[in-house]
Amino acid sequence: MPIHDHQPAFHGRVFFWGGIGLGFLLVAALLTHGFGLLGSAAKVAEAPAWTARQGNKIVIPEGSPLRSRLTVAPASAEEVKPKLVLPGIVESDPARTATVVPQLSGRVLNLTVRLGDRVVKGQVLAVLDSADLAQAYDDYDKAADAYKLTQKNLGRQQEQSKIGVVSDRDLDQATSDNAQAEAEYTRTRARLKILDAPTDSRGPARQLTVRAPVGGSVTTLSVTPNSTINDPTQPLMTIADLSTVWVTAMVPEKDVGVVARGQDADVRLVAYPDRTLHGKVLFVGDVIEPDSRRNKIRIAFANTDYALKPNMFATVTLVGSPQSQVVLPSSSLLMNNDRTSVFVATAPWTFERRTVEPQLEDGPSVAIRSGVAAGEQVVVKGGILLND
Repeated sequence: MPIHDHQPAFHGRVFFWGGIGLGFLLVAALLTHGFGLLGSAAKVAEAPAWTARQGNKIVIPEGSPLRSRLTVAPASAEEVKPKLVLPGIVESDPARTATVVPQLSGRVLNLTVRLGDRVVKGQVLAVLDSADLAQAYDDYDKAADAYKLTQKNLGRQQEQSKIGVVSDRDLDQATSDNAQAEAEYTRTRARLKILDAPTDSRGPARQLTVRAPVGGSVTTLSVTPNSTINDPTQPLMTIADLSTVWVTAMVPEKDVGVVARGQDADVRLVAYPDRTLHGKVLFVGDVIEPDSRRNKIRIAFANTDYALKPNMFATVTLVGSPQSQVVLPSSSLLMNNDRTSVFVATAPWTFERRTVEPQLEDGPSVAIRSGVAAGEQVVVKGGILLND
């Protein structure tokens, strides 16, 4: 019994003193580490801010880590040749491109060329059976016969007038009839000449022959043998002389003022990346395209080897006259809301954001059209740290 009486009291004391020991340990930990943490917080609070704002300016306080991470340099002015890079496309020369029309309706009896064929001027392209041509020949035959008859009648009247057996009125009438018949004969013959139809052909030879108005390549073909042409203005095909071609580029409206005839141009094509063509601007449009708000320019190139094919994509670089411009390292440029900007020092360690208009990038440098003046201090490295 005595043993049982003392066991509960003994265990209770062990538990009580164990709780006191744990409490002493917690207090010791707080004394050791807690005040250390409070000291660290105090140190953070005492650390200088990285940046401060004064209106629209950013100030780098003394002691800020940013001061060692920013590089500031003066903007320099250099003699540069401004360049304008534009998308372009190869086109046939409009002055060397002809649309072939039959002039008369009819049925295509024979088509002598295919798409892509090269033809010479005057070559037969197609032969048509045309009722309109048959009517033109009929008019010519009647006019020729009437003219021949009036000539004979006028000759008789003139002979009889000499011997006084015919009145002046009859002679005048014969002269008038002959003049009208000659005029009709001349008209019908000219009509056949325009249609390239010989006046001495007979029978089946009286067919409409369509010839090439210019030499070149057949670039479009819209008819087949035995097809019927109801509209005489319907094009049969297009022939383009591709020995000389245009490279056409579209100039944005904001750059129209720096483009002029005679300006040097370098052209590179997707098909020939290692080949650069050198030419001059020969045509500058007088009208801005309403849809694209761009202005057309054209550069002509000889194409004797036919390597330049219409609809090829090209890159056109226009080179301007040398001029002095502000040049900045490309590392200084930052994108901000679809605009290009830089940070300019307005006072020691005080910066403001400036929107700039880059004109030309040449390796690690960029020519600036506006926004920064020569001599101004610009953040050329680390500006991204100031970006909002």
